[in-house]
Order: sequence, then structure tokens, then C-alpha cells
Amino acid sequence: MPGILFLAHRVPFPPDRGDRIRSHHLLKALARLGPVHVGCFGEGDAAAEAALAAVATSHCVAPRTKPLLLAGVEAVLAGKPVSLTAFHSRKLERWVRETVAHEGIEAIVVFSGQMGQYVPDGFAGRVVIDLCDVDSAKFESYAAAGERVWLNAREARLLAREEERLGRRADATILISEAEAALYRSRLIAPDTANVQVIGNGIDAALFDPAAIAPHPMLAGQQGPHFVFTGQMDYRPNEQAALWVIEALLPVLREKLPQAMFHVVGRNPTRALMAHHAAPGVHVWGEVPDVRPFIAAADAVLAPLLIARGVQNKVLEAMAMAKPVVLTPDAATGIAAQDGAQWIVCPPDPQAMADRIAALLADPDASARIGAAARRFVCDHHAWEAMLAPLAGLLGKGGEGQRHAA
Repeated sequence: MPGILFLAHRVPFPPDRGDRIRSHHLLKALARLGPVHVGCFGEGDAAAEAALAAVATSHCVAPRTKPLLLAGVEAVLAGKPVSLTAFHSRKLERWVRETVAHEGIEAIVVFSGQMGQYVPDGFAGRVVIDLCDVDSAKFESYAAAGERVWLNAREARLLAREEERLGRRADATILISEAEAALYRSRLIAPDTANVQVIGNGIDAALFDPAAIAPHPMLAGQQGPHFVFTGQMDYRPNEQAALWVIEALLPVLREKLPQAMFHVVGRNPTRALMAHHAAPGVHVWGEVPDVRPFIAAADAVLAPLLIARGVQNKVLEAMAMAKPVVLTPDAATGIAAQDGAQWIVCPPDPQAMADRIAALLADPDASARIGAAARRFVCDHHAWEAMLAPLAGLLGKGGEGQRHAA
């Protein structure tokens, strides 16, 4: 039976961070369409590889061991983005060639732009590339903010060139929201040559069911209110947002709510974040077995991202848990909820956001109403099965592949 080759920059197990959640559900959807052969990178997690083996017809997990400095040197010498050289593996390259040659591969699905380099030049089947968001624009934002200006500007320029190449090569290029799709099209030299599609992020509403999750006892047993931020905390936009809460928002908020506590929940908190741990109103938890009890114990979930690309899983998860979410316009991208109805959207102004939060908590009925409406919204509009329905059509296996065209 003809197979599908799925290429991802991380093992799509366990689904415990933003990119792995999306790649995990994408893999499951592909497995329902036919045999899937998976090539990806891993960091020695035997349990993750075992879970992958249970779904994939065959797989190759290349070790993610290349030092960033070496990837940088290779990138400069080759005139390529660091993002590509960091995810280049001769082992994976050989496996892809052999799998395409011997396994009857009729379609290749690429998850994340770093993996587009593995699509063989002469491959005649369908190619679908899920960029998720426009990475080159993210690096432009870093450079514009004064962060490692030369390096980030170089990465942005070269990634934009690669995104252009992938758009021409692919039968369909997927973005995570209409806004990202419009941004991607606007940056293409020949936008009419790219078939740009939108497939948004989904949510497992049964997993994030507030009725099934007890609040974390340490939060439930302490005076609050409690505010929670979740995410991979060495990811720069998450670190930046959490630091903004600690340094800018929390002092203003604690003038109104003196016992307010801000909880940073997620693996690999940076030194800058850990320096604030145990400061008044701050608890940096690091990696936890399950984020859901923390969300369940929160009076509100904060997502004040200053740089954001695509749809935020942390926002969907909190909404599914029926929690009021207070977020910036950037973090609201790709989710068509309404301010004051299913969430609270506020610009990153400490006084304005503190005022909105204080008003929200002063009216428990309104807070509960927004939380309940948030769960209804994501259950109705962001179930994974509905989000990924166009995939079969994009791969030529029936369905309405064009109905989400951007």
C-alpha cells in the first residue's frame, strides 16, 4: 500500500509542548490515511521512541547532538540559515532516500521549515509542508528589538529565502492562521505560485476537562489570587512574556491585589527567570508532571506575549479548562474569540492590564461566565478532528482540501 513520509524536527511524543502537540495530532491523522514512515530528531527518550514505533510503519530518529556553535560555523560556510544546519543529519538524509526508493512513498508531509531540506529533488509525489508560522518574521522581530541584531537579521533573510523555495516546491504550504498565511503570502516574490492553506491548532477537550482535574493543592491551599503562565520557558517569547509580568505587571497588580501570586510553569526556566523565584508574589516551578492542576487552581491564566507567531496552545488549553485568559493582541492571533466574551484582550500596558484583571476578579460571576464561554468556544471551533479534516484532500486522498484556502 502506498505510504506517507512524515518529517518532523522533534519526535512527536509526548505531546507536551506546542510544536509536539501539533505534530503529534498531525501524525495520528496521517496514520488514519495509510502507512506512515517517520523521520525526525530525538534526544534519547526511549519512551518517546517506543510510542512512535507503535504508530509508524517505520521510523528513523536522528540524535539531536550537534552543538549550536558548530551549526553556526556550518551555516556561515554554507551560506545557509543556522536553523537548517542545526537540523541536518547524514543519517536521516540516507534514511529518507532509502525509504522513498523502497517503500512506495506517494506523499511527503514536512512539519516545520527546517525539515524541507530532506525532500529529494526528484520526488514526483505530493509534498505538503506545514510551516506553522513564518519563522523569518520572528527573527526579524528579534533583530528589530535589538537582540543579536546581525545574527537574527541574517537568519531572517536566509530563512525567508528558504520559505520562498518551499512555497514553490510544495503542492500545498500550510500556515496555522489566516494572519500567518497573509503574512507569508506578502513576503513571497511570486505569491501566485504558492498554494497556501490554513490549518489551525486544535485542543483535546476531553484531556483538558475541568471537571476531571483537581486544582494543585499548594495553590488551592494558599491565599491568592493565583495567576499562571505555562510554556517551554527557554523559548525566548515565553521567557520575555514571563519577565514582563514579573518586572512590569506584577508590581502594579499587587498594589490592587496585595496577595497576588504569579506562577511560571514549564520546563527549562532561564537564569533570568530563576533569579526572580521566591521574590514577592513569584514562584517559578520549572518542569512539572502535568500542567493541568496548575491551570485548574488559577484565578486567571496570563498570556501577555510580546512576540507571538501562530496559535498559542497555552491559550487553547486554558480556555478548554474554563479559565478566563488575559492576553495581548499578539497572543490572540488565530483564535476568533471575542474580548469580554470568551477572554480578555489587552495591550501590554501594565496599568491597563492590571485594571482589566482587577475588574475581572471583582466580579466572580463574570469571571465564571467568561471561562464557561471559553470552553464552549474551543470545543465548538478547535477540536483536532475538525482542524485536520482538510489534510486528506491536500494529500489527494479525498475530502475538501481547498476549503481552508487563504
